[in-house]
Amino acid sequence: MLLITAFIINGALALTAILLHYEALSQLDKNLLKLAHIPPRFRVLIGVGAIFMAHVIEIWLFALGYFFTLQFQGMGGLVGELSGHGVLLDCAYLSFVTFTTLGYGEIVAQGYLRYLTGVEALTGFILITWSASFLFIEMQKYWTTHKSIEVK
Repeated sequence: MLLITAFIINGALALTAILLHYEALSQLDKNLLKLAHIPPRFRVLIGVGAIFMAHVIEIWLFALGYFFTLQFQGMGGLVGELSGHGVLLDCAYLSFVTFTTLGYGEIVAQGYLRYLTGVEALTGFILITWSASFLFIEMQKYWTTHKSIEVK
């Protein structure tokens, strides 16, 4: 029963993060067009800032998922160099390190909770690469100056 609960929580968190990211990029794409009064290069900077904030929200979503899952008896725990500043901050740190696939390893999830780290790492990798692709396209639209070069 705990394994099924872990799969449901993990799936819900991944799906929520993906949908949140989709909506963030969709709104960003629509709204960058409306910022015609801002120089094009600054629109790219606004895009970077908005995507950064979307990632931070997604990371905190997973952090809350870790914290919530820890409340269930038998789901697992965190071991390693815990900060002593509270379980929520340790969950947030683990989430930042896992989402970015950095994986220092000084805090490790055990039990069924460890499956969430795998789901988060895969989700984070997909969302970060999606963001990079989006920014590449936005930079092609706004970054370059459209000067024609004559070839003799």
